[in-house]
Amino acid sequence: MVIEQFIFTVISFFIFVYMFFRMIKNNDTSYVIILVIEAVGIALNFVEVLFSIKLNMLFIILKYIFAIILPIVIIILEKRNMYLLEMICITKAEISLMFGNNKKAKQALLSLLEKRPNSYKAHRMLAEVYEKEGGMRKAIDEYVQAIDLNKKDYDSYYKVAELLNNLDKKDEAAEMLFRLLNKKPEIYEASVLLGEILIQNEMYKEAVNVYQEALRYNPVSYDLNYSLGIAYTMLNDFQSAKVCYEKAAEINSLAYNAKYSLAEIALIYKDLEEAEKRFMEAIEEEELSADAYYELSKICLIKGDKDTAIKYVNLAIDIDSKKIVNKVKKDPIFIPVMARISIPFNLENSDEQIERKLQEKEIKSKEHLEEMSEITRHLSYNDINLLKKNEERKIENIEKDEKDMDQKERHD
Repeated sequence: MVIEQFIFTVISFFIFVYMFFRMIKNNDTSYVIILVIEAVGIALNFVEVLFSIKLNMLFIILKYIFAIILPIVIIILEKRNMYLLEMICITKAEISLMFGNNKKAKQALLSLLEKRPNSYKAHRMLAEVYEKEGGMRKAIDEYVQAIDLNKKDYDSYYKVAELLNNLDKKDEAAEMLFRLLNKKPEIYEASVLLGEILIQNEMYKEAVNVYQEALRYNPVSYDLNYSLGIAYTMLNDFQSAKVCYEKAAEINSLAYNAKYSLAEIALIYKDLEEAEKRFMEAIEEEELSADAYYELSKICLIKGDKDTAIKYVNLAIDIDSKKIVNKVKKDPIFIPVMARISIPFNLENSDEQIERKLQEKEIKSKEHLEEMSEITRHLSYNDINLLKKNEERKIENIEKDEKDMDQKERHD
């Protein structure tokens, strides 16, 4: 019993002195709590020795926990770079955020960073707080500092790129995303955002490369296949675009945008049956229905079915009269049936507002396809077949090159 108390006293005293000097060295008053708790454990032992009292089991356990076990646990955590002050401040911040008190959370984190400027968790958490408040530049600064402290924090890489993009600093965002994808090419969100930026900058070849690489890791992604189709569309590689849109439509049966694009590509190649089928599917989407009926009307006129053509064009006008009437007046194909088309007197007030869901890249791609289908409408079937064969040959060459590269990589 005496030996046990002696050993306890020596160990607890040295731990107390060590923790005291840690407090002085780090200038960290959070150690006071631990010193007080340790002092309680030492006091229990002192009472036991001084008054020759045998403490019950509960007080003996508390004595060891307070004076030895708890301080040793804290020392071990600090050796693993988990500091007491950091744990206390992070916990305070988390509780404050839980109750929606951003101000207190920031105070706790800024207080921690004053004493521990290299706290990765504090920088990362403070960045998230600033981001929620809309302070994007401050958030970027904190995310960058978090990355400096943890090079494998790929989420922060993406967050910086996303915020830079929101600030319309697209070149900087793209550079950040390229760096991220060089380290972790499988990060889906980074590929999607980088592809969007490249398409907005009309860098379609670069976008194709990004989407193709991303599809190696996410082959059944609707967004990647559909966006790759848009990139190919803007490069006038309609055969490749068709393959991508077909995959997108297969992945998502409600992908009416992809079906509309497939319909326009079918028109480019004068495949009227396929175009008609796809436009009939696309009319299910409210924003596309007017254009789909308009295109169906033109197909019927090409086929010589004037009655159905008039029905479809009038349906298109009922849905979006201002847009469709302007198209009808500009297209000579409607001249023979113009007298039977119902054109409203007041176009300004005739339409209900249609909710616009298409993104800028989708609108641009759609308009490009419509323009190309108009151009190719006046080409002969022989010209179209030649165009199709050239594109198919080009795809075959690309696929052959890819296979050769894969075989070479396996051989190496």
